[in-house]
Amino acid sequence: MVLFFAVDPLRPVCTHVFEQFGSKHFLFDSPPGGGGSCTFDEGFSQCDYQQDPYDDFDWTHINTQEVPYVSPDLPQGSYMYVDVSQYDVGEKARFQLPVMKENDTHCIDFNYLLTSPDGSSPGTLNVLVKVNKGPLANPIWNVTSYTGKDWLRAELAVSTFWPNEYQVIFEAEVSDSKAGFIAIDDIQVLSYPCDKSPHFLRLGDVEVNAGQNATFQCIATGRDTSSNKLWLQRRNGEDIPRGSGVSNFAGLIVREPPHPIAPPQLLGVGPTYLLIQLNANSIFGDGPIILKEVEYRMTSGSWTETHAVNSPNYKLWHLDPDTEYEIRVLLTRPGEGGTGKPGPPLITRTKCAERKS
Repeated sequence: MVLFFAVDPLRPVCTHVFEQFGSKHFLFDSPPGGGGSCTFDEGFSQCDYQQDPYDDFDWTHINTQEVPYVSPDLPQGSYMYVDVSQYDVGEKARFQLPVMKENDTHCIDFNYLLTSPDGSSPGTLNVLVKVNKGPLANPIWNVTSYTGKDWLRAELAVSTFWPNEYQVIFEAEVSDSKAGFIAIDDIQVLSYPCDKSPHFLRLGDVEVNAGQNATFQCIATGRDTSSNKLWLQRRNGEDIPRGSGVSNFAGLIVREPPHPIAPPQLLGVGPTYLLIQLNANSIFGDGPIILKEVEYRMTSGSWTETHAVNSPNYKLWHLDPDTEYEIRVLLTRPGEGGTGKPGPPLITRTKCAERKS
């Protein structure tokens, strides 16, 4: 198993690859298909699917037994297809499966083909997942190359986690091919794990401090083969392989280490001490504050001392008389790299030494 890892500050997602080439065939231990399944034998309108109202054109349903002429590049049967010769380069057609929002494990498999008279690619078939009615991300599965006249089968592992909502979308995008077809058939939404593709346990949100590395733990359960590829994909990632599964999206939460807005306040002064109030209640950045420190030095010197403080006020002892000091406050929140930059300085001077009588 090969693991690829990347971090996106938006929504990382675990994906898995499986694709089987050959003619259509299915093996089921229970009745095939649940909510969202469709063979298209009775047409598109019986599938509880929706054409996307915001795409460029619609997928077309065809039953080859009911039309007078069928292109020799198309197979027999009843399915959805796009004739790319009827549309402009870059135009897209999408249809949406019903929303999935229960805590459940799904396996979605389907048959597809991309064919043309001259063997060139007619375009791209994408599968996308929209989460919580949000925008479309990059495809979690896609294929662009010519596949021939025979159906191929792909398997998509989806684990859904309430209260998130998931919607699977099939998209055909037209390339510069003069003629050709993109087709989909026999979409099965099964309420049990895939036979080939592992499913992933829920990803948890990860919180890090700014400037630090983030680590996501992605755990797959199910069968494994040496040909499997497993990776954590950026939401806006590139080089998406053909065939994939999706588990869940996780958030990368970046926290800004805190620092005080105001400098410390001088409360008292003597020849060898300075009494200050930290003024650490108003901050830039994120809490909670788990450590407060006072950093001080002579303004004319290069050395610095830092003392941990557990009270609102602090007394600096053993200072030199009639000497100017610069005092700053450091704040720390949980996690590696949680210490913010020093706050603004208080610059003050100790009193002169008292004369001995």
